[in-house]
Amino acid sequence: MQSFPYKAVVFDWAYTLVDLVEECDEKAFERIYQKMQGWGWNLPEYKVVYDHYREVFEMMVHQSRSTHQEARFEEVLKLLLLSHYKEKVENEKIRELLREYYEEIYKPRKVYDETIPVLQELQGKGVRMGIISNTTNPDFMKDYERELLGLSPYFEFSIYSSGVPFRKPHPSIYEIALTRLSVPVEEILFVGDSPLTDIAGPQAVGMHTAWLNREDAPHPEPIRPHYVIHSLADLLEISQ
Repeated sequence: MQSFPYKAVVFDWAYTLVDLVEECDEKAFERIYQKMQGWGWNLPEYKVVYDHYREVFEMMVHQSRSTHQEARFEEVLKLLLLSHYKEKVENEKIRELLREYYEEIYKPRKVYDETIPVLQELQGKGVRMGIISNTTNPDFMKDYERELLGLSPYFEFSIYSSGVPFRKPHPSIYEIALTRLSVPVEEILFVGDSPLTDIAGPQAVGMHTAWLNREDAPHPEPIRPHYVIHSLADLLEISQ
C-alpha cells in the first residue's frame, strides 16, 4: 500500500465532499411558514415575510465577506419573528423551525461517488481527518447533515463558521484545527475547491494545500497550491 505523506487532512465541505445540487431556499422557507401558521401564529402574508427574510439575509451575507463574521440563518429567523410575530418564542420552537427548514434544504444533496472510497482509504492508512466549512447553518443541523450523508465515521471533528468567531479565510478558523490535531502544521494537508478560502487561507497558517479543480478552471494567480487535483481520488496519488 502506497504511503501517504501527511498525518492529517482537513477538508472543505460543499463541492469538495458533497455536491449541493441546488441552493434554492424558497421551498424550505415555505415549509417553516406553514408550520408557524399551523401553530396559530399571526403573521403577515407569506411574500411579505419571505421578501423581508431575503433582504436581511442577503445583507448579512454581504457583510460577512468583509468582516469574516458569518451570517447565521438562526439569527435571521429570530429577527423575523421579532419583527412579524412579536411574541416570545421558546428556544425549542426555534430549533424545530430550523430542523424543518434544513431537512428540506439537505434533501437534494449528494456525496460525490469518490468521496467515501477516498475517505476509507485514508482512514485505513491512519490519516486523521477533519472538516472546516463556511456555513450559515447552525452546528447541530450540519452535524445532522453529516450523519445523514454517512460521513461522520471518517472525521475527528467538524468546524463550522456559524459556530466560531470567524469564517474562512480568517486564520483563526484554521488555527482551531491546528489545536485539535496537535501535529506539525507542515504535516497537515487542506483540500478544497476555493482558491481563496481553501488554498490561500490555509497556507497563511502554514498548511499544505490541494486545490480540487473539478472544472479545469484557470489557475488562480497569484495563489499557488502545493497540488492541483481534479478528483478526490487524485489525493491517493500524492506521495513524497
